[in-house]
Amino acid sequence: MMRPARLAVGVVSAGRVGSVLGAALARAGHTVVAASGLSAASLARAERLLPDVPLLPPDETVRRADLVLLALPDDALAGMVRGLVATGSLRPGQIVVHTSGAQGIDVLAPAAEAGALALALHPVMTFTGREEDLERLAACSIGVTAAADDEAGWSVGEALAVEMGAEPVRIPDSARALYHAALTHGANHLMTLVADCAEVLREAGIAHSERLVAPLLSAALDNVLRHGDRALTGPVARGDVGTVRKHLEVLADRAPDVAPAYRALAKRTVARSSAAGLLDTAAAKDLTELLDDPAEGHQDQ
Repeated sequence: MMRPARLAVGVVSAGRVGSVLGAALARAGHTVVAASGLSAASLARAERLLPDVPLLPPDETVRRADLVLLALPDDALAGMVRGLVATGSLRPGQIVVHTSGAQGIDVLAPAAEAGALALALHPVMTFTGREEDLERLAACSIGVTAAADDEAGWSVGEALAVEMGAEPVRIPDSARALYHAALTHGANHLMTLVADCAEVLREAGIAHSERLVAPLLSAALDNVLRHGDRALTGPVARGDVGTVRKHLEVLADRAPDVAPAYRALAKRTVARSSAAGLLDTAAAKDLTELLDDPAEGHQDQ
């Protein structure tokens, strides 16, 4: 792998991801020369993670940098790149990196045309913008994307990931959208699922719901990562139609906002259990009919 020289790093902007990656690059021996950020949260984050780094407008931050780290919301990225090119802030030889999971390197085309090396480095981790995120980097991967025929670019991206303490994984540009959809479905929807679970337990009058479910959910995650669909358990995988019907009824009554998600995920569990050979054809048919029936769970119909 090609090891980058010590670089002057400019962070645009000092959000949760940018501030943590900037701090990780500084820890690896690079120098964060400037960062941009306007909100009170960004200022506080920069003070914690990027102490003594001047906060400047994006164009001034970029002009000072050898490595430009664009840690921006997806929808703001293209406009920022065009603006930096239009103001002459970018120069040939710079490395321009964005951290968006959904975007590939096409969004950096204006920077590449200006002579910059365009890379996408997406940390596969959820960040809080606090110091503990630096340690989380050591246990995560970073999705690296460069131009298909630019082996030097791939190597630079991989080396930067390693220097930040993460494991680089090559993600072809054509796979970025599906890659990000999969990660979002897993991580973000898992958070929603767990929060719903805890909320329904509280609705049932059960105290300390998070403490109650933590061992169960941790074991479930470990089991599926180790064993895949063979680890499926519960009433759907067992073909227990009566229990699923009771669940639909009580959720419709006590947690109607959660009921549609339960129904949708139960249908996916039927499909996966059937494909794994855990659920026989008759039970799968009965469960599918139950879950497809909009009247099930609505006792007033």
